[in-house]
Amino acid sequence: MNVRNCRKCGKIFNYIGGQPICPSCKEEMEEKFQSVKDYIRDNPRADIKQVSDECEIEIAQIQQWIREDRLVFSDDSPIGIPCEKCGTMIRSGRFCDKCKNEMTRGFNDAIRKPEAPKPAPKKEAGGSRMRFFDK
Repeated sequence: MNVRNCRKCGKIFNYIGGQPICPSCKEEMEEKFQSVKDYIRDNPRADIKQVSDECEIEIAQIQQWIREDRLVFSDDSPIGIPCEKCGTMIRSGRFCDKCKNEMTRGFNDAIRKPEAPKPAPKKEAGGSRMRFFDK
């Protein structure tokens, strides 16, 4: 049994996995997530500071939800976060499409099995070479 203290409230709880927060704090965080989601749906042009102030949640938490692909914004929304690799502003996730494609190609190249060397072509018998026969 893995017992930990909650990062938010300090209560002791049985840790199973994920964020090290107790079930009651997880429930509270999920309610805040729903309020942020509803606010963004009702106010699509709001920036991240407005969302943070209106929903009383930290900007870092909103950014974490964006990185986890839990929040996705329209193209005309002013909210964005930088790609972790190149810094281009993106609407959700951790990486932009260009960096995702580059990483995918790199991973595919790394796991691709090397091709077996092709056998040398056999030379035909005959020709002008000298042959020896056993007696």
